[in-house]
Amino acid sequence: MRSTREVQVTADDSYGRLDDDDYPAYTMGRAAEVLGTTQGFLRAIGEARLITPLRSEGGHRRYSRYQLRIAARARELVDQGTSIEAACRIVVLEDQLEEAQRINAEYRRAAESAGPPTED
Repeated sequence: MRSTREVQVTADDSYGRLDDDDYPAYTMGRAAEVLGTTQGFLRAIGEARLITPLRSEGGHRRYSRYQLRIAARARELVDQGTSIEAACRIVVLEDQLEEAQRINAEYRRAAESAGPPTED
């Protein structure tokens, strides 16, 4: 999973970052509302280390759109009867597989553009 970097956000730069998938724009309450879940669910997937919300200066959790997509996938699995711990592990494995497939595709493209090996 890509990690979320620590971000210090001020009112001056916050409007320009709203299109940034990693910008922590959602409070815990709003994130739960958007996902149609409870704040407890968000705390549980945080404790399982699926996502780590950033903290405001006041210590409140803030979530990015990327984190909400991850949480939504975990919720989908939980809604199908999977335990939270197992759902979190599945989401991590899916993310790792997707990353490995992306890297393999890059290697293939690089090998194709290099052409066949030549003999000296």
